[in-house]
Amino acid sequence: MSNRSSIDGIIERSRAYNCVQCAKCSSVCPLSGVDESFSPRLIAEKILLGFDEILYEKGLWTCLTCGACDDKCPSDVDYRGFIRELRGKSRQREEVWKCAHGGVLQSLMRMMSDSALKQDRVGWITGDMKVADKGEILFFVGCLPYFDIIFEDFGVKSTDIAGSAVKIFNHLGVTPVVMQDERCCGHDLLWSGDTENFMRLAKNNLKQIKKTGAVKVVTSCPECYRTLKLDYAEYFGEQDFEVLHFSEYLSDSINRGELVFNEACRLNGRVTYQDPCRLGRHLGVYEQPRDVLGSIPGACLGELELNRDRAVCCGSSCWINCGQSSKEIQKRKLEEAKSIADLLVTACPKCQIHLKCAMGDLEGMDMDVVDLTVLAARALGYLV
Repeated sequence: MSNRSSIDGIIERSRAYNCVQCAKCSSVCPLSGVDESFSPRLIAEKILLGFDEILYEKGLWTCLTCGACDDKCPSDVDYRGFIRELRGKSRQREEVWKCAHGGVLQSLMRMMSDSALKQDRVGWITGDMKVADKGEILFFVGCLPYFDIIFEDFGVKSTDIAGSAVKIFNHLGVTPVVMQDERCCGHDLLWSGDTENFMRLAKNNLKQIKKTGAVKVVTSCPECYRTLKLDYAEYFGEQDFEVLHFSEYLSDSINRGELVFNEACRLNGRVTYQDPCRLGRHLGVYEQPRDVLGSIPGACLGELELNRDRAVCCGSSCWINCGQSSKEIQKRKLEEAKSIADLLVTACPKCQIHLKCAMGDLEGMDMDVVDLTVLAARALGYLV
C-alpha cells in the first residue's frame, strides 16, 4: 500500500473528510488558547489537501488528544483517532517528536514489553495491606511505582494512591488482586504511534489478568481505565471482565451504603476538582468523583469555570508535551483553582504530577494537590 493510500485510509476511518473548516475545534482547543500557531482544523486541512509534510511538523505531537475538539465538532470527525493514526505514520518515517524527561518513561514502557523482564512492582505494599494473587476484584496499579522514582523531587509519592486504594478495599472487606507481573497498560505508546509495543504490553497484561480469575478490574489511573476498557477491546475483542475507575467503585460503594466516611476526619476546607480528559470526555465519568467529594464531611466543592465536558486538561499527554504552552495551561488552571479553593483534587496521577511540577514555577503558589483516592482514605481515618 502506498503512503498516500494509507493516509486516505486514516481520513476515511476518522471521518476527517467531513471537516468543513468551521474552526469550532480551534475555539475550544486548550493549546490554541495559548499558542495561536496551533489549530486542529489546519492539521486536518493540510492532510486533506495532500500536504503530507504535516507528518514532519511539531503540531502533530503537541496535540493533547484531550477530545475537546471532538465534542464540539458538528461534522463528527474523530480527531483523536485521526491524530493517533497519523502519529503511527510519522513513527514509520522516524519523525518522532522529542519526548519529555529524556524519553526515560517511553524507554521503561518498551522495556516492560519484553515478556522475560522481571520487575519488583509490589515493594510499596506494607504489612497492614491485604492483597491476593487470585480473586474476583483486581486492582490495576499501572506505572505508579515508576513515577515515585522519576518524580521524587516534585514531592509526589504516586504509590500513596495505590496504598490508599488497597486500604479502602480492605476497609470494605475486599482483598484485591495485585499482579506481581503487571506491565504498563500501553496507553502512551499507543497514543504516540508505537502500536507494536502497545500490543506486546496488552497481551502480557491480558494473560496475567486471565490467570487471576478477576471479573472486575479497578484502576485509579484514567489512562489505564481508557486503555483497558476501550483499546484492549478494540485490538483484542471484548474481554470477560468489567473495568472501573476507582471513583466509580467508591461512588457505587457509597450509594449502596457500604462506605461511610469518618465524621472525625472532617476536611473543613474549600476544594475544587480537576476533570481528567481520559476519565471525562473520553469515557463520560463526571459525577462519580463529585459524589465522593460530596460525601466527605466538611468538603465544600467549588467548580472551576470550565468543568465536566468543558474542562481544560492538565496540559500534557504521553510524556511528550512539556513546553511553554503546557506550562501556560497549567499556570492558568492553578491560579484559578487557588482563587476559589484551598485544595485541588485530581483523579489522575499524571494530572497531579504535571500540576505539582508547574507549581514550582509559580511564586506564592502553595496550594495542595491531592488525589481523590488518597483524600478518600484520609476521610476514613487512614494516615496517608
